[in-house]
Amino acid sequence: MRVLAIESSCDESAAAVLDERAGLIAHGIFSQVDLHRIYGGVVPELASRDHVHRLLPLVRDVLAEAERTGPGRAIDGVAYTAGPGLIGALLTGAALARSLAFAWDVPAIGVHHLEGHLLAPLLEAEAPPFPHVALLVSGGHTMLIEVGGIGRYRVLGASRDDAAGEAFDKSAKLLGLPYPGGPQLAALAATGRAGAISFPRPMLDRPGLEFSFSGLKTAVLHAVRAAPLTEARRADIARGVEDAIVDTLIGKALRALEASGLDVLVVSGGVSANHSLRERLTAAARRAGARVYYPRLEFSTDNAAMIAVAGLARLQAGEHEPLAIGARAQWPLESLPPVEAAGSVTAARKQP
Repeated sequence: MRVLAIESSCDESAAAVLDERAGLIAHGIFSQVDLHRIYGGVVPELASRDHVHRLLPLVRDVLAEAERTGPGRAIDGVAYTAGPGLIGALLTGAALARSLAFAWDVPAIGVHHLEGHLLAPLLEAEAPPFPHVALLVSGGHTMLIEVGGIGRYRVLGASRDDAAGEAFDKSAKLLGLPYPGGPQLAALAATGRAGAISFPRPMLDRPGLEFSFSGLKTAVLHAVRAAPLTEARRADIARGVEDAIVDTLIGKALRALEASGLDVLVVSGGVSANHSLRERLTAAARRAGARVYYPRLEFSTDNAAMIAVAGLARLQAGEHEPLAIGARAQWPLESLPPVEAAGSVTAARKQP
């Protein structure tokens, strides 16, 4: 089976073609960072309008690349992000995906965006085994999930308020860093002094697997106002923020492994691209006797390849959507049905 996937949940337009035998044979992405930077964050209406301009050319490009790789092979199904996300942006991608599926007379499937992130490591040559614990850290979500298989998800803990990605972005804004703030703060933190400024590790001093990062933003605000904001102090604050977030994520992730009795951890979502998190969490997990799997950096942030993995598994299992075009701004992950029999969606490496 060969699947075309479309991602449009927020501020990236993306398309990909995944073949169950040949693997990931084409993918493309267009970031709207430059469009939103002047506003300091994502403007939903502008995001939706830009998807209208970007998605179809991206689809044409990946289909052309797929044709060069395997000429004569038709698309057997279409997968698209149906939620959660910005409803206007989601509907733009859903309308295109559903229209293509109708025109080609192939099934279409709406994919849960977070399931795409959870399955992104299946794109790697060494895929994580089931069951495992997943730490999903993105701009809008911070969750610990027990993953028994595709569609078998049990949320162990989640953020009560701000996600880790939001804590990065809001702290960056307080420091006067440009959008997108998370990567900018991480770059600045690399020049800061460890321990020069210490921030609380939210909820790490109490039992449980929930997160809360809203108080960290308040602590950063007080630090910014406490003294003149020299370049050195900005770097020290950035380092303190990053260390607080990373320490919290590591502590909770190791606690989840212990509570579940599992020794495999998957880390995915945009924040999983943070170098400090990867380095320190891998070392901490190794000391605890656990293995950690990550998607490669290009598949950590929003992309269509991860949507293709989830879509392929569900289409292979016989799932499909009716003709109506639909999307959901909110969509509980645990409401997804399990996939009883999925084909080969592992080791989906891009072919030369």
